[in-house]
Amino acid sequence: MSHAAQYLAQTAEIARSLDPSKLEAVVQRLAKVREDGGRLFLLGVGGSAANCAHAVNDFRKLCGIETYAPTDNVSELTARTNDEGWDTVFAGWLETSRLNDKDAVMVFSVGGGNAERNVSPNLIKALDLARARNATILGIVGRDGGYTKQVGTEVVVVPTVDANLVTPHAEAFQAVIWHCFVSHPSLQRVATKW
Repeated sequence: MSHAAQYLAQTAEIARSLDPSKLEAVVQRLAKVREDGGRLFLLGVGGSAANCAHAVNDFRKLCGIETYAPTDNVSELTARTNDEGWDTVFAGWLETSRLNDKDAVMVFSVGGGNAERNVSPNLIKALDLARARNATILGIVGRDGGYTKQVGTEVVVVPTVDANLVTPHAEAFQAVIWHCFVSHPSLQRVATKW
């Protein structure tokens, strides 16, 4: 089997393995955030950060949810990294944004954060702040979901079907899943052009 055929077969397997009720539960949480006048903060690093930037547009434009990604402000992100350290960049940003119990933090991550391995400590500190402020914690993560899955309110874990392709599948399905959310009748307020 060619790589392309195998990749597409794995993609179909992942799609079939996702539990629609988990996605619906996230949609209901997002609807509540909007109803309560809360904000949505999207957190991710690497390719997941790029996905956050795209998703900010969709949640704002299509769903009318006030949404932000700290990684969209490269000046603040790099100043905080330089002055305070990488591990606190998201928590510092959320503190300045006055994160509160009406808000939600949604993590896009391949691993979800792992303190023992020092992977994505910035996500871990942000989630600790979200917990302290009683904000809703949502996520679209891969592998076993890591810290995000451990502390999250509603977290979708993209199943691992090939240990060598965890990152591409997890990051691809972040897009599949958030597009499911923003096109959901309970959230979408503005139709897409096409």
